[in-house]
Order: sequence, then structure tokens, then C-alpha cells
Amino acid sequence: MKIGFNMGVNPVDYGQSAVDEDDLTFAAQMGATHVVLQSYADQGIVPGDERWEYDDLLQLRKKVEDAGLVLEALENVPLKFYEQIILGGPDRARQIENMVYTVRNIARAGIPIFGYHWMPTLVWRTSQTTRIRSGARVTSFDLEEAIKAPLLKGRRYTEDEMWANLEDWIKVIVPVAEEEGIRIGIHPCDPPVEELEGIPQLFRSFDAYKRLIDIVDSPSNCIEFCQGTFSEMADAAGDGIYEMIEYFGKRNKILYVHFRNVSGTVPSFREEFINTGHVDMYRAMQTYRKVGFEGMFVDDHVPVVIGDSNWGHRGRAFANGYIQALIDVVKADVADA
Repeated sequence: MKIGFNMGVNPVDYGQSAVDEDDLTFAAQMGATHVVLQSYADQGIVPGDERWEYDDLLQLRKKVEDAGLVLEALENVPLKFYEQIILGGPDRARQIENMVYTVRNIARAGIPIFGYHWMPTLVWRTSQTTRIRSGARVTSFDLEEAIKAPLLKGRRYTEDEMWANLEDWIKVIVPVAEEEGIRIGIHPCDPPVEELEGIPQLFRSFDAYKRLIDIVDSPSNCIEFCQGTFSEMADAAGDGIYEMIEYFGKRNKILYVHFRNVSGTVPSFREEFINTGHVDMYRAMQTYRKVGFEGMFVDDHVPVVIGDSNWGHRGRAFANGYIQALIDVVKADVADA
């Protein structure tokens, strides 16, 4: 069970130094051994308007290693790289060719995991300023507000066409990933609702992920397990979240874990500190241990606390320390058994 930090690009340095060296050093100082690096919207981890080159990815991996860390995963390419694959646009074939090229380069640069999403709406919230413990600020979601949003692309897409696009893509990219020795997986739709802005949110349920892993039976066809988003799903109420961990963990389908907590499920929820919310995080960590998961746990969506940086150094340090302590505790539980 690996300790990681969840890190994104620095827009100020985009095109020059996409990952801040001080943040890498901070991660190492906090006891992390691994990192996942993210790309949001149109900002990439490395330069590139349509695809990523091997040399840039190799330099990125070496930069992380120079800080004493392992680059375990890349999460997302810029949405513009593959939005037409998701939506079945006219440039879909060209984007598939470029994505195959990019995935091959990620693998050949020595980066073992590629996580991405299937949500052109991106992560969606109705509030960025909900207050929790002692005034800390978090995001929250209310479906009654969200359904008032206009159509993203001027029309409504159907579930059938979105699933058809996804299945065609999976049948292309998974054999490439398997050939290159890399594992790939999709982040759940956040929020996991039926539709946003006219776009079906396919990955909103336990059953949707069961369908995903059945499209191509391969060790490379996996899940980016955002525990926070899985915990927002209506079928995560009660014991659902632990059942999901166990089901996908036993099948070795979990790439890595966004280990965060929330209060409530769809249609209304809010984010939380890691030690508040409706998920028993100790029980969750026990479940990962029980199924033999040996991958990376990272902080994710931490609350905004007083005096913190834009990246959230204080909030992430708290979350990551809590993760490390839980891992130590469940390891001790096994030793004492």
C-alpha cells in the first residue's frame, strides 16, 4: 500500500515547468513515495496541442525521480485531446490515432498507469463555498440547481450513443495498453448523476463499472477509484461503498485510490475533511487491505483551511498524514491477528 500525493499542473509555468519542484519536495518531506500528476481542461502535464511526445514524458518522469519520488500515474490528458472520441465528433478517428500514440509514449517513458475520464462537463459543483468544521470551505452539489444549466453542446446526447463511443474506444485502446504493459482506467463521473448539461454521465453507478470491465477482459482495463465520487453514488448508501471496494479490489481492477470523504449521496452532497463524512475510512482501509490491494492512496479535494496555499499544502498534509496513519493501523491489525 503506497503513499502518494495528488498533484496538478502549475498554470503559471505551463509550457516550461508543468510541475512545481517545491511541491515535489514537499510531498517527499511529508513521507510520500509516489505521485500522480494531473492535467485539467486544456492545461497539460507536458507541452502538446493534440498528443504527448516520448521525450517530454521521459523528462517529466526523471524530474519526479530527482525529487526522490516515483511517478506512478498520469491522470488525464487535456480534454481537447479526446473530447470528440467521447462525443463521436468528426475528428474522432484522428483523435483516436493521437491518443494511441500518447498512451504508447506514456508506457515507453516508464509510467505504468494512465487514468482519464468520460465527462466533457468535467467535475461539476453548485457551490465552491460551503462551510464545514470551523469555517473550512468545501464544494457541494445540489441536483435541483444543476438541472437549470444550459446544454453544453447545443443538444442532448443519448446514453446509447455515449456507450457506443465508449465501447468502440475501449476495444481500441485496451489492446494497445496491454501490448505496451500499461494499465488504464476511467474516473467516475463527478457528480454521479444521470445527466449534466445534456451529457449523460455514464459512470455514475456500481453497475456501470461492472459493464466497463466486461467490455474487454484484460488486466489493462481497470478503474481509477475515486472513493469520494463512488461515495457520492446513490448505491453507496449503507454498505455499498465497501462492497464496491471489495468487488473491484478482488478482481485487481483498482489502479489507485483518491482517498477522500463526503457527506450525503446524489442528489445532494458536500465534500468533507478526510475524518468526517458518511464513510468509515478505517473500515474502507481495512477493506482495501483485506482484498490485497497494494497500490497508491492519494489525497483529493481537500477543504480550504485558513492560511493555506492555492494548492492546499496544509489541507493535503493533514489528509496525507491521516492516510499514512490508517495504513499503519490496518497493517498492525493484520500483524496482531
